[in-house]
Amino acid sequence: MLDRSTFRDAMAGLGAAVNIITSDGAAGLAGCTASAVCGVTDEPPTLLVCINRSSRNNAAFRANGKLCVNVLSAEQQTLAAHFATGTLPIAERFAAAQWDTLATGAPVLHGALASLDCEIESVTEVGTHTVFFCAVKAAHTHVEGDALIYYGRRYHRVGTRSLHATHAAAASDALAAESAG
Repeated sequence: MLDRSTFRDAMAGLGAAVNIITSDGAAGLAGCTASAVCGVTDEPPTLLVCINRSSRNNAAFRANGKLCVNVLSAEQQTLAAHFATGTLPIAERFAAAQWDTLATGAPVLHGALASLDCEIESVTEVGTHTVFFCAVKAAHTHVEGDALIYYGRRYHRVGTRSLHATHAAAASDALAAESAG
């Protein structure tokens, strides 16, 4: 069986976007930094978000039944560290930025590269983590800015996504959809 250390060393080579996952509702305000986020399907728009079961945010996400995945820009690295610090009170974490809401009422970070506002549809337990399958109810995209990824156990800046490249990708997606139909 593969030991934990070897697995973690291998995973350090898998770069991932840095996200702040937020929620608000009956269980109160919650938020943490996470890189274990993945698109599942675009029809219907669905994400999966993995959160350690020992995290106090896990229970709040479950009880609130909603969350927002805020994809961070490189300029938001300090905020990523705030939300990754388990000893920092939740009010102090949220006080470090500006927030809004979309469809579900989960906090949406101003200046995030993208915010995907979700309702939690199902939950699966895998080892130490909970996998939340989330239906995306609303999204907001901020086109300009460098992305923040976590790779090799450190944060890194990834080059700017240009408006031209975004429009070219949309045209390519439309062409692919037309060809498939």
